[in-house]
Amino acid sequence: MTIRLTPDEEIILERLAKQLNLSKQKALIEAMLMAENHSRKKRDLEFARKYVMTHDKDLMERLADA
Repeated sequence: MTIRLTPDEEIILERLAKQLNLSKQKALIEAMLMAENHSRKKRDLEFARKYVMTHDKDLMERLADA
């Protein structure tokens, strides 16, 4: 697979690789894994918030009034 980066993106990738002490390829993979993990946590948190707001609506309203 070929990835085309702008010069600015290439600099960012080089900087990340240096910070992580990894090759640029490994740094890119690590960045993708971190982004996926962040996205999953955000999605799970939103799911939990919606669940609580629907299943415990009365409790949440009482807490808001307290």
